[in-house]
Amino acid sequence: MNTENRPVRFDTKIAVLLREDLLTWQRLNVTAFLVSGLGSELPELIGAPYEDADGTGYLPMFRQPVLVLEGTKETLTAAHGRALSRALPRAVFTADLFSTGNDHDNRAAVRAVPRDALDLAGLAVHGPRNAVDKVLKGARMHP
Repeated sequence: MNTENRPVRFDTKIAVLLREDLLTWQRLNVTAFLVSGLGSELPELIGAPYEDADGTGYLPMFRQPVLVLEGTKETLTAAHGRALSRALPRAVFTADLFSTGNDHDNRAAVRAVPRDALDLAGLAVHGPRNAVDKVLKGARMHP
């Protein structure tokens, strides 16, 4: 069998969990913000730059798929706690960030709220497949 055509099975998983009551634009915005955190902190997740047949270069992207799931506010809170207990790399997006307009205010909004009181709109995690699966228990694939 040609190894180039064999599906790749990654040892790790990148996943985003969104609160199910978000509007479409919010889901897209939250996902983009969250994965940028993982990519900036974990450079090994980024593949090589792209190039089309004409030699035009494009920025590199994640080297593996990103799963997007959804769940209730309670599912998100539980997943956050499990990600913390497993010390997995994670990014959070709180509902407060929808009313801020810059990075400084975003960080201040998160910093102002104790961990257990964060109004989570989304969570991104990376880690071993089994650990990420356990963190996301109760979530379902995004439609």
